[in-house]
This record gives sequence, structure tokens and C-alpha cells, in this order.
Amino acid sequence: MAAPSPAEQVRSFIAKFDPGVATLIRSSRAVMRRRLPTANELVYDNYNFFVIGYSASERASDCVVSLAAGSNGVSLSFFHGATLRDPDTMLLGSGTQNRFVRLESAATLTIPAVERLIRAALEQAATPMPTTGRGRTIVKSISAKQRPRRARAG
Repeated sequence: MAAPSPAEQVRSFIAKFDPGVATLIRSSRAVMRRRLPTANELVYDNYNFFVIGYSASERASDCVVSLAAGSNGVSLSFFHGATLRDPDTMLLGSGTQNRFVRLESAATLTIPAVERLIRAALEQAATPMPTTGRGRTIVKSISAKQRPRRARAG
């Protein structure tokens, strides 16, 4: 039996979420794919989160931004967000490196302040995104044990 394709695997990972969160993941992914068509999508179905990183290469260290989904929703995560100028105070988090923006809907990704953050993150990236071609979807890891992807009832 053939191994599932990356597209089939991603569909199965997203299917683990409540319908509303799954819809938000799919719509946000579509916006990011249009925004960064040459980026590779590095997919991690990890213990804490389901993550799709947008990278200039197949290396996680080249990820500029990622969609991170948990049972409570989806965020746009900036790997080096702590160093980004954020005059609109969009970024959340207090870690030494990562910052994120909670996505109420995929439209959040097109808000000018969020678009400026994405552009700034791309500008400071050590490895620039390719200017031509189409990025691939690459499943990098699947954790055997995972936190629940659906909100707990009650």
C-alpha cells in the first residue's frame, strides 16, 4: 500500500479539529499559500500544536512565519517576532524569540498591520524566499502522542 501523499496527510491532520477550527486552518492556509506561493510548507503534527511553517528551504530554521493550531484556535506565529517593530501592538507573547497574532478569521491575515509584520519578517529573514517557482508541502514530523485537537465538551 502506498504511503499517503502530503496533501492527504494534511487533510487528515486538519480533520482532527472541531469543524470551526478546521475551517479556519484551511482558509488561513489558502491565504498564506497565495501570499507566499514560493515558500515550502513545513508541516508538523506535534504534541502541542499542528503547525504549518512557511520556509525558503526544507529547513525549519528558515521558517519565517507559521500557522499554529490548537484546540482553542489558530495563530500566525513569527519565529523571530521579538525583534519585529510592532507599532500597532498586534503581537502577543513574551518569550525571548517568538511572537504571534491570534486569527479571528483568515481575514486577519490581510489586515494592513499584520501584512506589515509579515513583510518585515520576510525582510529580516536570513534566507530569502525564492522569487520564482512553487513551494512544496513537506510533512516533517508526526507525534505519536498529541494533546486533544478538539475542545473539551462542557
